[in-house]
Amino acid sequence: MFSDDNFYSQLVGFLKITLPLAAIALMSTVFLFARAPSPETTIPYAEIEEIARELGLSGAQFSGVADDGSVIEVTARHTRPDGKILTAEVLSAGIDTVDGTRIDINAGRGEIDNDAQTARLTGLTRLVTSNGYEMETTGITANFTTGRIESEGALEVQAPFGALTAGQLIIETPEGEAGQVMLFQNGVRLIYTPQQ
Repeated sequence: MFSDDNFYSQLVGFLKITLPLAAIALMSTVFLFARAPSPETTIPYAEIEEIARELGLSGAQFSGVADDGSVIEVTARHTRPDGKILTAEVLSAGIDTVDGTRIDINAGRGEIDNDAQTARLTGLTRLVTSNGYEMETTGITANFTTGRIESEGALEVQAPFGALTAGQLIIETPEGEAGQVMLFQNGVRLIYTPQQ
């Protein structure tokens, strides 16, 4: 029994020394590895104030009826004024023509001129019509008053009857007509695919 008490006393004496030393070692590693905040994690208050001062509108939507009766709706993820022009990012335009055709236009950026009643979509611009046309071009101008749509450059088209390329596209309602027509011009090349 004497040896068990002796072992217990030695163990307690050993733990009285090692446990405080282990605690000191743990505390020193906490302070040793603690770091000051890096400059990358600080909040850039100057940039936030600049963004807050900049005028802008998120989720803007413009709509109207053209002279030919087409209903035009333009939405933008973000717009900001630049003089009399609104510059916009991620634009979508939807046009419902009098003859029932739907034209959807999407572009990465553009400008909306309220005085001229036009929207100019720039960058890669995609048009899809409800009667089976899919087109890509470098830019489109849409006139809210007349309903006229005009491409700014060459375009590639997938049509119900095949594929074609053209230097320019104009969609408009000719005078005295009831519906819009698509006019492909300036070097049109057509690959006709017969329907099965």
